Amino acid sequence: MTEEKKYALKIKPAQVKFNIEYEKELNEQQLAVVTSGVGPKLVIAGAGSGKTRTVTYRVAWLLEHNVHPNHILLVTFTNKAAHEMMHRVALLTGLDVRHMWGGTFHHIGNLILRRHADLVGYNPSYVILDREDQKDMISACMSDLKFKPDKKRFPSSEVLAEIFSLSHNTSKSLESILELRYPHFFHLTGEVTKISENYVKKKRECNSVDYDDLLLLWKNLMEERAAIRKLYSLMFNEILVDEYQDTNLLQAEVVDLLATENHNPMVVGDDSQSIYSFRGANFENIINFPKRYPDCIMYKLEVNYRSRPEILHLANQIIVNNVRQFHKELSAVRQSGPRPALISVSDANEQSEFIAQRMLELNADGIPFKEMAVLYRAHFHSLELQMELTKRRIPFIINSGLRFFEHRHIKDVVAYIKVILNQYDELAWKRLLKLQPGIGTQTADKLWMKLKTSRAVFATLDQLDELIPRGAKEGWTTLKELFLKLDDDAIRNSPATMIDLILSAYYKEYLMSNFADYVARLDDLEQLRNYAMQYKDTINFLSELSLLGNVETEDVIFGSGENDKAKLSTVHQAKGLEWKIVFVIWLVDGRFPSSRALRETEGEEEERRLFYVSVTRCKDELYLLYPAISREFSRGSVFQQPSRFLKEIDSRYYDRWRVELTYEDYEKENEETW
Repeated sequence: MTEEKKYALKIKPAQVKFNIEYEKELNEQQLAVVTSGVGPKLVIAGAGSGKTRTVTYRVAWLLEHNVHPNHILLVTFTNKAAHEMMHRVALLTGLDVRHMWGGTFHHIGNLILRRHADLVGYNPSYVILDREDQKDMISACMSDLKFKPDKKRFPSSEVLAEIFSLSHNTSKSLESILELRYPHFFHLTGEVTKISENYVKKKRECNSVDYDDLLLLWKNLMEERAAIRKLYSLMFNEILVDEYQDTNLLQAEVVDLLATENHNPMVVGDDSQSIYSFRGANFENIINFPKRYPDCIMYKLEVNYRSRPEILHLANQIIVNNVRQFHKELSAVRQSGPRPALISVSDANEQSEFIAQRMLELNADGIPFKEMAVLYRAHFHSLELQMELTKRRIPFIINSGLRFFEHRHIKDVVAYIKVILNQYDELAWKRLLKLQPGIGTQTADKLWMKLKTSRAVFATLDQLDELIPRGAKEGWTTLKELFLKLDDDAIRNSPATMIDLILSAYYKEYLMSNFADYVARLDDLEQLRNYAMQYKDTINFLSELSLLGNVETEDVIFGSGENDKAKLSTVHQAKGLEWKIVFVIWLVDGRFPSSRALRETEGEEEERRLFYVSVTRCKDELYLLYPAISREFSRGSVFQQPSRFLKEIDSRYYDRWRVELTYEDYEKENEETW
């Protein structure tokens, strides 16, 4: 065997600066964190307190004190965040930090597994499956086992992928996940378990891993191989974990394993911003850190650089009511401004009208639309607002990327209504046909060729039975029965009733079987049904949806730039962002806090943290709105209770606004026409 030769790669050191004046660059609390000594450390970083700056200067301080870059592990929740921090460190110190270990848990796990893949049964050249590849492989496993995803009430590959992921990241059994999150599939626990086992086997056969494997195999490697655990635990003298409140159980266990030798993790986060339990994030990780590390030192960053003091007074009032927390009191460095406004409106339409008018007023005063945001608990809360902003030509963008009427499930349901009003709508017909299990593009084309030549489409549907594949017979029968109900004269001019029939007859079940986020999609459709109640003519309903769905907001009307758009976002998607003006809407019990969340253990405390996050996104002016009435299909007009979180706030910390209707300005503008 040929003797292995070693080759030394020489790296030219950069010009080291080592002239950072930490006392001038940092406040007292930040400085204490940056210059802290060895041992486990818990840094509770309040909203807007300069957390990223603190972590960056901590890394710089370590490098200046002779810690080699290769011995520092910086774990963040996005690779972009890690790269930005490392770039700032390089600018601060003048050091080459390319050899520092920085990135997401998955990125670090991949680097380590590439070195030791053979020890966990893989070849180092393994392939990482993306989400689509993962779904395809799970589908192949279902096919191998003769399970049919087109069978009624059987989870799709997308739903199964989510179930498997939650099981891994929460260290709970598949049975527990099904019982807690997907009870409608609990009776299929045996089948789901077999698919999972086959999926694991097939991944090994194909030398493939998914994203969860990067963490699971990394953890297993360190648990089962003491030498490997010791190697990396000794290598990483300093472990820094950002956004620790968002870690799941698996990630926390990996950190603990890495810290076994040097016992020196620094975890940074804010327990008051732990809001992602639905993704598997474990609040216990941060709240119980002092129990796992009894000798840890806790630091608090409580000086806020983002918000005016009036906003912080209100934020402090909100979170103080949580029992399980590390108490902190945010203080402002900015000057005073207006107190937050608490606004009662009659209903969702008045709420939307208020926001639209106030946005236009603020924009006229020189505030760009891009400095305004409307935050809500769930996307379906924004339906009426999207309609109003579109009508008033106020440019806006949605964090999910799609407007309400562009979502697939909305288009699906609207397609049923389109076919009832226009039996020769080719696009709508083909969309609905391909929703049926067992009907693909070719069969849909054949069916359409017959449908378009029929003089009475619904009367001749039975004649198409011979064209329907065997596996699609049940879905086709359901579709025919649904069309007969929708085509009734008493139903045709009630779009709300039509949507209700579509949901109950077929589409609700379709959502549950095919989408991991079926609850949110169902909420969207129920809100569309409620909105449709105001229409007594289905043609008008469809016409307005079509027009609003295709209108492009004309930024040029306001003389604003292409990117000057207000932001509409759920609070979950807004975390980490900030705006001068923030509107928080639908602050009523059942919506914010969510009635579903309140049914979960400690759900109320997480909902309160969510409200806290929404308020702390605001820099200058905060508007809190709650409609007095909600119009619902099943219950009619329902009086709403203001959110319990609003009742907890002392009235000294906000101003009450009363909305009054007036036609004075409108009359002046239009007196010539009159």
